[in-house]
Amino acid sequence: MGSRSTRPRSQIGRPGGADRTDPGSGAAEPDGRCVDRWWGPSSAAPELGPMTVMGQSCLLHDRRGSVRILHRDENKEPSTSMETDTRILMGNLSQGRDSSHTTPIQRALRSLSIPLERLHIMKGHMMEDMCKGLSRQTHAQAKVRMLPTYICSTPNGTEQGNFLVVELCQSQVRTLWVTLYGDGNMSPNMVYKIFDLPEGITQGKGEALFDFIAQCLSQFLTETIHSDPSKSEERLPLGFVFPFTCRQTQLDKAELFSWSKGFRCNDVLGKDVVELLQSAINKQEVGANGTGLANGTTATGKSWLSFWRRKSCEFTPGQLCHVDVVALMNDTVGTMMTCSTEGRPCEVAVVADKGSNCCFMAEAYLVETTDETSGRMCVNTEWGCFGDDGTLNDIVTPYDECVDVESSNPGKKRFEKMVGTLYLGEIVRHALIGLTAEKALFTGTDIGVLREKGVFAMQNILDIINNEEGITEVKRILEVLGLQPSERDCGRVQQICRAVVGRAATLHATGLAAILSYMCQTRDQETLMVSVGMDGELYKGYPRFQEILLSVSRLLSPECMATLLPSRDGSGRGAAMVTAVALRLAALRREVNEVLAPLRLSRADLERVQALMREEMDRGLNKETNATASVRMLPTYVTHTPDGTERGDFLALDLGGTNFRVLVVRVTKEGICMASEIYVIPIAIMQGTGEALFDHIINCIIDFQTKQSLGADMLPLGFTFSFPCQQLGLDKALLLTWTKGFSASGCVGQDVVQLLRDAARRKQHLGMQVVALVNDTVGTMMACGYDDPKCEIGLIVGTGTNACYMEEMRNVGTVEGDQGRMCINMEWGAFGDNGCLDHLFTHFDHVVDESTINPGKQRFEKLISGMYLGEIVRQILMVMTEKQLLFQGKISSKLQTRNIFQTKFLSSIELNGLALRQIQAILNELEIEASFEDSVLLREVCQTVSLRAAQLCAAGLAAVVEKMRENRGLDQLSVTVGVDGTLYKLHPCFSTNLQTTLKDLAPNCNVSFMLSEDGSGKGAALVAAVASRAAKTME
Repeated sequence: MGSRSTRPRSQIGRPGGADRTDPGSGAAEPDGRCVDRWWGPSSAAPELGPMTVMGQSCLLHDRRGSVRILHRDENKEPSTSMETDTRILMGNLSQGRDSSHTTPIQRALRSLSIPLERLHIMKGHMMEDMCKGLSRQTHAQAKVRMLPTYICSTPNGTEQGNFLVVELCQSQVRTLWVTLYGDGNMSPNMVYKIFDLPEGITQGKGEALFDFIAQCLSQFLTETIHSDPSKSEERLPLGFVFPFTCRQTQLDKAELFSWSKGFRCNDVLGKDVVELLQSAINKQEVGANGTGLANGTTATGKSWLSFWRRKSCEFTPGQLCHVDVVALMNDTVGTMMTCSTEGRPCEVAVVADKGSNCCFMAEAYLVETTDETSGRMCVNTEWGCFGDDGTLNDIVTPYDECVDVESSNPGKKRFEKMVGTLYLGEIVRHALIGLTAEKALFTGTDIGVLREKGVFAMQNILDIINNEEGITEVKRILEVLGLQPSERDCGRVQQICRAVVGRAATLHATGLAAILSYMCQTRDQETLMVSVGMDGELYKGYPRFQEILLSVSRLLSPECMATLLPSRDGSGRGAAMVTAVALRLAALRREVNEVLAPLRLSRADLERVQALMREEMDRGLNKETNATASVRMLPTYVTHTPDGTERGDFLALDLGGTNFRVLVVRVTKEGICMASEIYVIPIAIMQGTGEALFDHIINCIIDFQTKQSLGADMLPLGFTFSFPCQQLGLDKALLLTWTKGFSASGCVGQDVVQLLRDAARRKQHLGMQVVALVNDTVGTMMACGYDDPKCEIGLIVGTGTNACYMEEMRNVGTVEGDQGRMCINMEWGAFGDNGCLDHLFTHFDHVVDESTINPGKQRFEKLISGMYLGEIVRQILMVMTEKQLLFQGKISSKLQTRNIFQTKFLSSIELNGLALRQIQAILNELEIEASFEDSVLLREVCQTVSLRAAQLCAAGLAAVVEKMRENRGLDQLSVTVGVDGTLYKLHPCFSTNLQTTLKDLAPNCNVSFMLSEDGSGKGAALVAAVASRAAKTME
């Protein structure tokens, strides 16, 4: 990921940072109290690197493009402090770094500063831990947990309807009714009510907590609907904001992983909290109907409920609607969702509050802890635990150590304890204690109040650092806290507060930079422009937080440009957005499934295709029914496959278009080597006389043999002739019709092998003997058969599709003889031309078929081959766009062009890991503006069409291998399929889907697949080699 793996150099580390037992760091006394330690007069001050981000620094870019950091000069008295350019200060500091030149306040401030180099390293470590968290193998060891949320889309502004939200807060339950109007989410209507949590409920039974939440919801609904009867609905969707770490396996299924924030309810860990809330809600509804426990009373008669009921107004539980818990999320996800409006998606959110967290939209295929592979998924980083493995030890100060020791979870959530507002006051408190001990603060005054945990609240810090009007207000705040500060004390306290809060902002920026760089890299983009939703006490209360966040993140990730968007009630409105998007996507999913359902084949469908193929094969082999069979089962007169004893030089002629090839194939004990040359057939010859055409071919063969010094030898030649023929023998085939632009006269109805021989006689060329005519399918089988004697099937899946296999002669009724085997060219592309596959043909298939040059013909091929799949996809896209499921209902003129959507697009779009940006680039070629959701849906359409093609191909192949197994009376057949064709070779999923389906449909057949190399060239030569070997054997 481009992250740095080197550890910080020792000279820029923090004293005691590598080892928490260092005497210079905060340590715990035997009784558990934290003893504040500080750098005394003999301690060396921490060194600053070439660029250091001070806690209270302001990052500026001057006109020369260099970076400078402005901060208060701690060498001066606060009353006369001035802004000093850090570049000058760095020079002064580098001249002398011994403790005699530093003051306690300088050492304290430097301990809270972090060199830019160290921030880069920290960013790299976080990216590494993110990758760990996403990997199935290393997820359990990762400190950045990277939890999937199963939220796969952001709001698009069309969401509308009424939604309920329940938010469990630290000491309250908040219930909301949110109405969205589909106006870009610009003006939702919200009604809410807050309920205080009864004393002790957070430490009691989990059932009591969830019953209380349901009771609050019931009262809220009753009051809301009573005041506005128009809000009465039969069913209401609910979003549940649950701010604790969960292992989420669906949007509406999440098992509690751990409690925090003072909650310790019994019997909840490891359970699905959505199910617990839904059960509690259902209990309320039953009670409202008079058949259960009314008014929220539980079987155990909770005393807290009685106390709460006495304090609450009387009400009747809501009877007018049923509540469905649709989604569970935390406030970070809600923040991201509430910042997304029409035309401006938000894909990242940062919450800088009592705790700290970040979420972002990751590429779904990278989230290995889920089965989702398409599109993107919101990942909840839970980055508060970053550093629990010691990664941050070198920047942890003694003040941080003391805060950690005094916390309820020592050694845990180290990053959060450096940035969360729940802890910043405590960091300041310990810093002030340390400085007082060094006689740098509050000299001669009583600081007993500082020994009290929690005395320095976050609001006190914000009031101190946001005061720009001298020290009068700072003095007043400190005096209210019970301190007796001097003017110098006030200035220094303000410096410490700014350093602590500035460091928190800088660390948030480093985390954000890691997220942004990761997104940019995994999306394969050179630059990333993204909106970041922001919320939290630190973000809202510290005016310079945004400035530091943007400046530092841009320094660390210059390739990324973030726009910060303030959240408007992320845990309320945002939760409603999550719920609304979930319902919108569910409705979309139902319509998409309705469109694609006819293309999705069940196992029963495939078994029926397999059975129909078997029936048509038998009809094609039978002399009496061959003429009416849709699968022609043409004999090829190839009766043997290579056995490895073939030796010698053989020619091959491959004629199938405007270019043709001549090859010489040398078969030796060591293997096969080939030489070939391509020749052009001028259009005048293609459309002239047959004599001229075959004379030209012979001239090219003579030229080739001369160049290869083969003129003196008469070599056997295998002829690949890719035009419709009726084959009457291995070296006899009548041309039925020309295709591909050929119209040479005097050829149709003639034996093409004889036409070639006649041309050789006219040219008096005796250097070749035509011994076999084959098609490319048979050539593919023979080419692979040389390397694998078990290869007795040939398969082509490219522009067209066909198969051949070795059939028992006794079953081939169209040829005399019943001994041995013969390769049968199935010509299975026409399977279904007799109507037997009509039940599988969808509206899209009929439209494609009717637009071809041969409607009603090659029906099976039109469901499978590369010539048609792209057009099928285009037809589906047209229908989906008309139904407003794609591209905002706007059909581009290019998309209306027949065959504009090429099958190669399917291969590119379905490529695992292909960034959605690249899919959008493909659509841009078609002049289509596609959203993220459009790209995901397009991939699904392509996957559906290609999967059906692979499954149908497998069903046909299953009929072949099962027939071979039964023919040979085997319980288990082992056979190899030689396969060729661009669709099979280049499509990323086709081969896997085909093989998986075949294994399911033919469990008694062990089928291997071998890719063919030049079946029409090498294969034709090998047919000639086998024919020559057989002829010698007969002699």
